[in-house]
This record gives sequence, C-alpha cells and structure tokens, in this order.
Amino acid sequence: MTVPAAGRGTTTVAPRAVRRIAERAAAEALPDGGSVIRGSAAVRGATARIAVGVRLPYPLRADEAAQRIRERAETRTAALTGLSVPRAEVRVDALSVAAPPPVPEAEPGPPGDEGGSGPRIRAQRRVPAAVLAAVGAAACGLLLVDVIAVRFGGAPAGWRTAVVDWAAAHGPADTAVRLAGVGAALVGAWLLGCALLPGLRRRLRMAAPAPEVRAALDRTAAARILRERALGVPGVVQARVSVRRRRARVRAGVGYGRPEEVRAEVVRVLGASLPELGLRRTPALRVRVGREPGRRTPETEVPEAADVPTVAGRPAAAAPWPTDVDRDGTQDGPRNSGEA
Repeated sequence: MTVPAAGRGTTTVAPRAVRRIAERAAAEALPDGGSVIRGSAAVRGATARIAVGVRLPYPLRADEAAQRIRERAETRTAALTGLSVPRAEVRVDALSVAAPPPVPEAEPGPPGDEGGSGPRIRAQRRVPAAVLAAVGAAACGLLLVDVIAVRFGGAPAGWRTAVVDWAAAHGPADTAVRLAGVGAALVGAWLLGCALLPGLRRRLRMAAPAPEVRAALDRTAAARILRERALGVPGVVQARVSVRRRRARVRAGVGYGRPEEVRAEVVRVLGASLPELGLRRTPALRVRVGREPGRRTPETEVPEAADVPTVAGRPAAAAPWPTDVDRDGTQDGPRNSGEA
C-alpha cells in the first residue's frame, strides 16, 4: 500500500540542532590549539544558513584555516541534516598564543644531509616552464602545419621562405646574427639555472623528524619573530633584524638604560629564541646596539666596538658597544616602545 505524499508527514530539523551539528563539524577541522567559541543557525524551508566563531592558535594562516573549517562545516551539516547549506560563515574571533612545542630531534640521515631533513625543497618554477612549453608548442605547431601543407602539394609558408632567404644572406660575422646568438646563449643559461639550481633562497630549511618530511621557514618570518623578541627587552626602542642561512644580524636602538646591560639581555633572549625556530642549522647571532639619535644623555658615553659573533646564542667574547647603528636591514622598528 502506498501512502500519499500529503499523509506521510514532515521532518523538521530545529535551528538549535543545526547549530550544534555545525559547531561539531567545525571543531573537526580545527588545528591543534583551536576551539569553537559560538555558532548560530537559521533554517528556512530546506535551506540552512550557519555561522561559526572560532579561536585559532597563533601564528597560523587564518585564511587557509577558515577555508578548511568552512568547507567541513558546509559538507557535514548538509550530509547530517539533509538541508541545503549554500554557504557557511566562519569568523575568527580570537587568537591564542601557546607555548612552542619542543623541536623533535631529527633522525640521523645519510652523510652530507645533516639533521635528516631530506633533500632541499626546490622551486617549482611554473612560469618559466609554462612559457617555454607554450613557445615550443607554438613553434612546432606552425612548422608541422607548413610541412603537412607542402607534403600535400601546397606552397611553403611565406614566413619559412623568408627565414631561409635571410639566413642564406647573412653569415656569422653579421651583427644581427651575433646579437641573436648572445640572446640565445643567455636564455639557455637561464633555463639551465632554472633546471639545476634549487631556488627558494628566501626560505630556511627546518629540522624534520624523518627523511621524508621537508619543511622550510621564510626568512622574513624568522626576522619578524626575532625582532618582536628583541623589542620585548627593556630599553630597546628600535630593532632591525636580517636572517641569512648562516648568520642572524640584529641592530638594536637603546632608548634608556646601560647599553652593555641591554645588549647582554638581547643576546640572552635571542640566543634562547633561535633554537625555537626549529631550523636545521642554527645561524650565528651578531648583535649591535647603540643609542638612538636624540636620546643620548651628556653623562653617558658609549665606546665603539665591532660585532661579537655568538654560537648557538652564546657570546664568544665580551666587548663594548658601538655609538651608532647602521641603517640597513630588513626590519624597521618603532621609534618608541609604545608603537607596535
């Protein structure tokens, strides 16, 4: 016996149930350290609109995390409720800063690969590969079409006969031929460099727990972390940080306090911060401090000295501090401690 559609009844999913399902689905896509703060849902017919507020750990790419949470909330809510969820709204309401996890010790790798971090990450270079493929495909396609036309009794294309006539009338001593050869050699050298060199010089290799795991840290991000730690030292009102593969340079401007004491504290803080970056090779630390212009007091004199290298965050030798600070660097700090 078949029951008419009008007599089968209806199934209604309350907005509260939809909200709880959306919150649970969003929690499944949260990264470690994240949490769902609140959620809301509105049901109209067979369509539901949901919104979820989350707390994310810092530092983290908020846009990528929100996209994963939104997609998970949409698909799971639609699958479990049977409602159509055209779009979910994800709000990042707060960020939580947790203590950095301990860096796992890397397993011993093959000789010449310290830290067991596997081969170096190579740049994909999609643009050069796409340009070369497009030019090669166009040239080969034109030549193939002309050859097929000649084979079927047609006349050769005008561009091909013009190229042959020009090449027959010009020899290696012509300026145009030499310039074309130099250009071809430069393009060939560039393509060889793209094929052989790994690239990604702006990224620092990180230690990994297994050879098949590869990770890298952007130099700008590493410099920003060190700069924030340096600005947290009492007396430092300006900091410029540049991070390279083997060396991290810090130039700090002192607004108050004894420069030698401020420098010792900067060395101590940054020496403890470098291993927290989790790099495969901890860069040597070089710190220079000096009075900020307009902040020098008449009774305070700062003797000059050169950089003092440190190994793993510990100074190799004590030395006085310079009167001036070089103005070059990758990071510009605020003029006073009240600026962000």
